[in-house]
Amino acid sequence: MRSKGTKTISENRQARHEYFVLESYEAGIELVGTEVKSIRQGGVNLKDSWCSIDDGELFVRGMHISPYEKGNIFNRDPLRRRKLLMHKREITKLYGTLKQDGLSLIPLSLYFKDSKVKVQLGLCKGKKLYDKRADAAKRDAKREIDRNIKIRNQ
Repeated sequence: MRSKGTKTISENRQARHEYFVLESYEAGIELVGTEVKSIRQGGVNLKDSWCSIDDGELFVRGMHISPYEKGNIFNRDPLRRRKLLMHKREITKLYGTLKQDGLSLIPLSLYFKDSKVKVQLGLCKGKKLYDKRADAAKRDAKREIDRNIKIRNQ
């Protein structure tokens, strides 16, 4: 019997630092067997990955899936482009939004959903340096407030 629910495999933390996430979407991903085995062992990196739309199809590029050590000749290129699975109308809507507004489509996380590998995509707008500094200041202020509250409650 297969397990139900979701289990996060990998997150792209740098994406939330570099971009404002406006919307998020869920997509399936086309993988081969040794890639799935490698993902189950945690051999995936989303750090420099991004998505593109070519000829009406959605692809993820720059996602590194380490070769499976027992996969020998069945292993594929770790950085090959992989097709993402979404409905055609969703892809055309995304294509129009990306071309019109100058936004980016970035993979935010990779997870298992009922034994299927899924990718959470974010429709993102790049942050300027001052936006990143403001976010860091907010985070530090919140951390300081939480620390003071914890000390007072003891």
